[in-house]
Amino acid sequence: MEQRAFPNPYADSSGPLASSTGHFDSTGRLTAEFRQHLNSKINELLQRMEKGLKSAEPGDCTVYTGWTGIALLYLHLFNVYGDGSYLQHAQSYVTKSLNCLTKRWITFLCGDAGPLSVAAVVYHKLGREKDAEEYIRRLCQLHPSVVKLDSRLPDELLYGRLGYLYSLLFINKHFGGEKIPQTYIQQVCDTILASGVNLAKKRNFTNRSPLMYEWYQEYYVGPAHGLAGIYYFLMQPACSTSQDVLLKQVKPSVDYVNQLKFPSGNYPPCIDDTRDQLVHWCHGAPGVIHMLMQAYKVYGEQRYLADALQCAEVIWQRGLLKKGYGLCHGAAGNAYAFLALYSLTRDVKYLYRACKFADWCLDYGQHGCRIADTPFSLFEGMAGTIYFLADLLEPAKAKFPAFEL
Repeated sequence: MEQRAFPNPYADSSGPLASSTGHFDSTGRLTAEFRQHLNSKINELLQRMEKGLKSAEPGDCTVYTGWTGIALLYLHLFNVYGDGSYLQHAQSYVTKSLNCLTKRWITFLCGDAGPLSVAAVVYHKLGREKDAEEYIRRLCQLHPSVVKLDSRLPDELLYGRLGYLYSLLFINKHFGGEKIPQTYIQQVCDTILASGVNLAKKRNFTNRSPLMYEWYQEYYVGPAHGLAGIYYFLMQPACSTSQDVLLKQVKPSVDYVNQLKFPSGNYPPCIDDTRDQLVHWCHGAPGVIHMLMQAYKVYGEQRYLADALQCAEVIWQRGLLKKGYGLCHGAAGNAYAFLALYSLTRDVKYLYRACKFADWCLDYGQHGCRIADTPFSLFEGMAGTIYFLADLLEPAKAKFPAFEL
């Protein structure tokens, strides 16, 4: 822990005391002073980001580290502030992305589905429906290869079927209704389920977990490459998983992941990994917590919420990472766990904790953190921190980008 995280310097707070810190009032509404502080830092970081992006990799189209991630940030800022200039910036960056598609991966975060779906939403908001329809058409052209069970495609979020599924759900979220037919979504979910059943049988997991997934011969636990992310989506109402499958296949698989928990309340990066070290969204409690909260919503069992609350304690103690301030493995990504818990429970303790992690991010660059390989990108760098600070302006509506629905 000492090697990977800074000691948390903040006093914890709970109940009414949490709203006496100057961040928000008793109803959870941010104070004018704190909002002004957030807005000022957002503008400052945007200027630094734009300057830094002049030397960014020109051929990276992805949401994760490339131009589409910057487009998604500006789309988010447009949704938060309603300023049309942000939408113009989003269009400019997504155009860069469309000029350098991977033509290899099919996902939202690391493949062509990200640029295509973000472009569709940007052009829809610009009122250019013909262009939006063209990008949706191209997104749907990827569908047959995704639902082909023997395509050797992985199932995880960054490079697999789940990442394509998120793209379809992203379109429906921003367009409203069934812009993407439910049958398309259902077919992807069915293929993910069939793949999980097949691997569980092949590797003799069935008695422990009816569904199993791997990435490069490892059984990853976290949402980026592994089980927690897949189960989180299969439990989403938008995926229309049947009650029978939810009870007989998904629930025992969730329970299998849950029993991998360390005594500390954290989770391993992979099955059979005994190192209780990683506390960030892609590996550890900050990612698994979303699966647990969704299981609580779907199955109504208090134990899932209790385990989610234990995750929150781990994140509070060990979540100010030396890796930086980003989304995938940084303080901003870890803070989304508190915002998700606040949205679920309305306990201001978790809003307080999110605000204190925001305080840490407001001192961007002053803690001696490691500089990311792509220091201005959405998932590794400054763009992700800006996204989080803007989300905090409406904390009850905050959603971890490219993941939470």
